[in-house]
Amino acid sequence: MSSRIIIAVIFCLFLNLPEAFSQESKPNSEKLVYKFNVKENIAPAIWRQTKQAFAEADSLKADLFLIHMNTYGGTVVDADSIRTRILNSKIPVVVFVDNNAASAGALISLACDRIYMRSGASIGAATVVNQTGQKMPDKYQSYMRSTMRSTAESHGKDTIISGQDTTFRWKRDPQIAEAMVDERVYIPGVIDSGKILTFTPAEAMKNGYCEGICESVDEVLKLNKMESARIVEYKPTKLELFIGFMVNPVVSGILIMLILGGIYFEMQAPGIGFPLGVAVVAAVLYFSPLYLEGLAANWEILMFIVGLILIALEIFVVPGFGITGISGITLAFSGLVLSLIKNVDFSFDEVHANDLLIALGTVFIGTIGGIGLAIYLSQKLFTAETGRFSHMSLHEVMSKEEGYLGVDPELLLLKGKNGVAITTLRPSGKIVIDGQTYDAMAVSGMIDKGANIVVIKVEAAQLYVEIV
Repeated sequence: MSSRIIIAVIFCLFLNLPEAFSQESKPNSEKLVYKFNVKENIAPAIWRQTKQAFAEADSLKADLFLIHMNTYGGTVVDADSIRTRILNSKIPVVVFVDNNAASAGALISLACDRIYMRSGASIGAATVVNQTGQKMPDKYQSYMRSTMRSTAESHGKDTIISGQDTTFRWKRDPQIAEAMVDERVYIPGVIDSGKILTFTPAEAMKNGYCEGICESVDEVLKLNKMESARIVEYKPTKLELFIGFMVNPVVSGILIMLILGGIYFEMQAPGIGFPLGVAVVAAVLYFSPLYLEGLAANWEILMFIVGLILIALEIFVVPGFGITGISGITLAFSGLVLSLIKNVDFSFDEVHANDLLIALGTVFIGTIGGIGLAIYLSQKLFTAETGRFSHMSLHEVMSKEEGYLGVDPELLLLKGKNGVAITTLRPSGKIVIDGQTYDAMAVSGMIDKGANIVVIKVEAAQLYVEIV
């Protein structure tokens, strides 16, 4: 079972989801039409909803699956998945193009058994473009041409008998489907070369790409002899509404604040546990909807986790601030940003500049806000005078004047002594003085293993050395 399915099941348990499948089956004598709206860009959310809609239609034993469409397109991958589901449907599928079926919408429409269009609507223009509207390289166009042709061919041929001659004609001409992608295709009387094909309703009917011009869903049902049928319309589940809410940039920014603020708060007041718990829950709520939406990939989540581990190592294990900490911050920040954009691995062809700026701004503001909030709350909650949780923090000061030392007195005696580096100091490592091994830090640069060193100062239980 894939990780996406596992996450979806977990969210279903929390959100009491099965209402999407709570409709009662229809009586045997009743006709039932299942209506599914596609009125936004084709994206992972629409593909996920399509699967839910077909599952419910199958469970209800619907007689007709009606797609009410108005879209300018979207991602090819999700459109192809929807196309395949339509072609494999046992229930007849019709589409009512209520204004637009462009690009990915045209591909989905071609997969349906029958196409109906409103006056003034259009279908076509299926060239693959990126987020800025620029045409993608030919390898993408080649795939789309092939997909459009095969989708048109899937509807078979008409038999034409003229006298004693029998001929066959495609119900939907595959060359017309290809002309919707490739401006080089020339079809006499249909499209000149150098233009991408887009049909009006009348043109689509003339060329077999539309079965009727209708002004409403009721007219579509009447043409399909379903005017008295009961209509069940797909309604987004709690999971869909939850994901839509959680992927909002404002919500994502708040979750980033809770993640980083909780971690920072826990480091400032270790042992409490609650801030760390808040950070973990916020991280789950941040990444899970993005993962289900198809934005956050496994490696992007792993990048964020590895970044946090490196930051923790820099703080608690490796002294000073070096490559470990810088790498950790870079990986954690990159993981958060990449999870918000539609990159495919390290390909950013589908990423719009505005989307990248929004992602960077969301993570940056969330980071600053989270750390700032943690500092503010730590001062408000743990100060000796007014803090609500002041009893949980230490207020006694062990000063040097009272005889308290934060450093082992024996370490102070090592200042000025010579020794040997037994590991490479980059800048930290280990040294030997008088047969005893100590942790040490190079004052500047790197000290090679075996080099003779001298301790020049001792601060905060740390030996600082340089080459003799």
